[in-house]
Amino acid sequence: MSSFAYHFRHLRIDLSREASTVLPLDPDFLQNAIGGSGLGVGLLSQTDSAELDPFAPASSLFFVFSPLVGSPLTTSAKFAVVSKSPLTHRINDSLAGSGFAIAGKKTGFDAIEIRGQAREPVVIVIENNDVRIVPCPGLWGTQLSECQQKLRDEFGSRFKTACIGPAGENKVLYATISHDGRHAGRGGSGAVLGSKNVKAILVAGNQKVAWAHPERLNQYAKSLSKRSFEGATAKYRELGTAANLLAFNRLQCLPTRNFNESQFEAAENLAPETIATDRKKTRSSCAACTIGCEHIYEIRPSQNSKTPKVRMEYESLFALGPMCGLSDADKVLEAAHWCDELGLDTVSTGGTLAFAMDCAERGLIDEPLRFGDAEAVIDSIQNIALRQGFGDSLALGSRKLAQQIGGNSIDFAPQIKGLEIPGYDPRKLSTMALGFAVGTRGADHNKSSAYEIDFGIGNDAEQASRLTEAKIDQAIFLEDKSAVMDSLIFCKFLRHVFDDFFEETAEVLNMACGWNMDATLLRSIGNQIVDSKKAFNIRAGWTPEEDRLPEMIFQKPVEFGQATLSKEELQQAISMYNLKRGWTTDGFLQ
Repeated sequence: MSSFAYHFRHLRIDLSREASTVLPLDPDFLQNAIGGSGLGVGLLSQTDSAELDPFAPASSLFFVFSPLVGSPLTTSAKFAVVSKSPLTHRINDSLAGSGFAIAGKKTGFDAIEIRGQAREPVVIVIENNDVRIVPCPGLWGTQLSECQQKLRDEFGSRFKTACIGPAGENKVLYATISHDGRHAGRGGSGAVLGSKNVKAILVAGNQKVAWAHPERLNQYAKSLSKRSFEGATAKYRELGTAANLLAFNRLQCLPTRNFNESQFEAAENLAPETIATDRKKTRSSCAACTIGCEHIYEIRPSQNSKTPKVRMEYESLFALGPMCGLSDADKVLEAAHWCDELGLDTVSTGGTLAFAMDCAERGLIDEPLRFGDAEAVIDSIQNIALRQGFGDSLALGSRKLAQQIGGNSIDFAPQIKGLEIPGYDPRKLSTMALGFAVGTRGADHNKSSAYEIDFGIGNDAEQASRLTEAKIDQAIFLEDKSAVMDSLIFCKFLRHVFDDFFEETAEVLNMACGWNMDATLLRSIGNQIVDSKKAFNIRAGWTPEEDRLPEMIFQKPVEFGQATLSKEELQQAISMYNLKRGWTTDGFLQ
């Protein structure tokens, strides 16, 4: 077995014991898990975390790197955060790209595990083999930009930082872990870190790995970088992911006012083409990335005297705009800014607020929340992060909030397995509906990319709403592909850059790691990673009834043309999906 690309060890930090342990990683285990999500799920599955409450001190949270971090390959400077989600109580693997990945791997570890609970708020400082647990009472309560600046001032710029905001400290169930303006966002990993009394993790080091075939890897990296700057990623460079807003609105799959509608009449107000006309905008990239999809807007001085900047993505724009009925671009940008500062996932924030607005308008709760009320959204974001007033209930997410409210409110809570649905209306996109329903993390477009199948059909509503066997096969292929991408870790924006994804990435691993990988074996590893996530969920209490969409998707069909996906057809597709995965009809492992 080769000795390239990995450090072959993981660091376990036990906060309760104030001790750290270095544990070896078996080369065969690494080859079958790769890195990122795959390695994180593999390591988490070796703990008791599946059976524990996510906030239990004995539960573990992993920061996981990959064999490609530090290589010349574009978009490879990414890491995964893996734990049991406090929002869903199922597996959660969130990904992010920044210098934290590069610095983290230079500590000399392939994964960093945090377990236990500190007696007081602390920061964890890791430099090579040196691990310090440092009290930080002055940082607790600070917003993210202030926290990161104070840490740079105290520890120096050589350290890269991942930290939580007030939302994580207060255990908001969808709090993020943030770093360099990027976020490991969905599922509440920030709340898990907050439950352990950890404000931040700082990493630095000089431990490097060797590549098996460095010259070949460099040549391939140059080719990949060139291809990454061609047509497949053009829209992300020009307008960012927010470019999807008008296209989805035109196709009637833009969730609006808590899925009561599928088009937003003021979508043009929020389109990047409009926002950029009278606001300062800059472009940026993640570390080691040639695509440059980040589009950062200045909020107008009249909105905030400090003229903060905010990175605007499609999901934030959809969730805080159309989903809540907000049409004022300045207010949507301001709402996104506060989510970033306080450490809140924008999709769950917008989805939970939209659900509460729907409940208020139906008379189920007596709260001053109405669709289109921008000030209520911004005030609520502050209250959620601090868990003040009704914000304490909103901090639970839409599923638990519906359980509090009662009645039939769970029928129109916009969630699957507790995770709020992102900006793709499953009534229009049947394959995406399947991907949402069976997804191990819940309503997650990034783990399957099944919308690619639906959009490839064009405007044929009849065909788009049918779940054929061929589409189910494609959905499984894309899910396996995503599992591998999230383990390598490559950015999803590269997915159309590869000529043959599994063949090329198998060869990349051979060049980096010295393996003898081929496309068939790599595809099977992706399949095994999906199995591992399902196995974790089963241990955590998963039941087949969780693989479903909210009742509102079937009770309130939207006019798309010829047909709409039925509950019966979706259930038949789920059964076929399970069998094709080699599971039982109802989704248990065999």
